[in-house]
Amino acid sequence: MKTLREDVLRYAKGKYKTEPEHLWRRFPHYAVLRHEDNRKWYGLIMDIPRENLGLHGEGRVDILNVKLADTAYADMLIHQNGYFKGYHISRGNWVSVLLDGTVPMKDIQSLLAESYTVTSKKYRKPKERPSKEWLVPANPKHYDVIHAFDNKAEIDWKQGRGIIAGDTVYLYATAPVSAILFKCSVTKTDIPFDYAEKGLTITALMKIKLLKRYKPDEFPFALLKGEYGIYAVRGPRGIPHSLSEMLK
Repeated sequence: MKTLREDVLRYAKGKYKTEPEHLWRRFPHYAVLRHEDNRKWYGLIMDIPRENLGLHGEGRVDILNVKLADTAYADMLIHQNGYFKGYHISRGNWVSVLLDGTVPMKDIQSLLAESYTVTSKKYRKPKERPSKEWLVPANPKHYDVIHAFDNKAEIDWKQGRGIIAGDTVYLYATAPVSAILFKCSVTKTDIPFDYAEKGLTITALMKIKLLKRYKPDEFPFALLKGEYGIYAVRGPRGIPHSLSEMLK
């Protein structure tokens, strides 16, 4: 079975001069990555039974535990394919990442870099988190998303949990369109709104400004699933680094 374990260890050694530590006789394949100065962990590679993560099949799978700065971002990731709440490190913003290729190595490197920074001796938690990119579903049955920006460049939209002003939103039109149609910047959030009808409930709005349009055949669901591992867009979610680069 494919594993990125050695790729991660080589990257940590080359980038951060880290030699893995094997601390437990019972678990010889567990590898701790830690800072030289404060001895804090910024990564932990483990091999665990697939069933412990609710995965199908038998045998064990390698995972990497990393710590993130933002709770909302950590919560968002664990709802994506290949990510889980920190395995045996549930406190704080630890997440577990599959090392079986589900999550690309580029994304793992970015997460490892953030974890290294967050656990460093000089780290001070910023008052505001950096901007993030989101994939947000838009149901044509509830809103004419195809023509949303025909008459104006900025519109009100249902606010997703964790989204703040300054973030980037990619509107994904669900079936029958099933494709990303717009790239938008979030200009304002937390606009009070009270709506509950036809199975849709909205308690707050955000303002989004159009930045770019995409044709329905540029980023259809089949491409998102086949190339970027996005199997569903049921709510606001982050996007892989590789997809982010293509959307730009």
